[in-house]
Amino acid sequence: MTTPRYSTPVGGLPAQTDLTTDRAVFTEAYAVLPRGTMRDIVTSSLPFWDDTRLWVIARPLSGFAETFSQYIVEVSPGGGSDRPELDPAAEGVLFVVRGSLVVTIDGSAHELTAGGYAFVPPGTDWRVRNTSGAVATFHWVRKAYERVEGIDVPEPFVTNEVDVPGGEMPGTDGRWTTQRFVDPLDVRHDMHVNIVNFEPGGVIPFPETHVMEHGLYVLEGKAVYLLNNDWVEVQEGDFLWLRAFCPQACYAGGPGRFRYLLYKDVNRHAKLSRQLV
Repeated sequence: MTTPRYSTPVGGLPAQTDLTTDRAVFTEAYAVLPRGTMRDIVTSSLPFWDDTRLWVIARPLSGFAETFSQYIVEVSPGGGSDRPELDPAAEGVLFVVRGSLVVTIDGSAHELTAGGYAFVPPGTDWRVRNTSGAVATFHWVRKAYERVEGIDVPEPFVTNEVDVPGGEMPGTDGRWTTQRFVDPLDVRHDMHVNIVNFEPGGVIPFPETHVMEHGLYVLEGKAVYLLNNDWVEVQEGDFLWLRAFCPQACYAGGPGRFRYLLYKDVNRHAKLSRQLV
């Protein structure tokens, strides 16, 4: 496997001489947050986190993400948190894209370097600290875990993407692969956060139209993505949100690989509203 590389926000502020026009789009079916929107003035802070800032790129909101939130978290040397998650119902995935972090889960410490991946179930005792001398950056995907009577909550685990082989999509000769961090048939999990890979010229050859909501952060490369009725150019560092049933496809037209971190909600009944009579 080719050595992975990952895009991270550049921060800063564009020059006063730069053009304001960019590729940012927000519609009822999808949104595109180009990498140029992730600047210093839109960062946030969190309670009980030291020397840390983050970009909130998705949050549950009417007309936007419904099932998840996603942050890009930048931790300075010595920074981190002993109380990172305040919601006992929240599960999370951490994916490191720069530097290294020590993540302690139920008393066991794990060093996560670039490509490091951790799944943290709801109600878990965990903490995170940057013990290195350089800035560390990671994605943090959060979801309210949907418990099902008779099905256990999945255990925490830590791995690295270099240890997770890509599964070839049928009929693609390896041009389209997916690195799955949990078994798709394991119904204990109600979300998947995977990495999708396309070699140059690889395509999704039909407009996928399905029940899963998506968050999609481009780790590497560029492509043209079909979002509803629009073909949109995207590149490393961009974030895309896709509402459930938004038609989607892509063509990897760049000179190198096109890769993205993909969230989707899975393995649960559709919630039905109840009306009072």
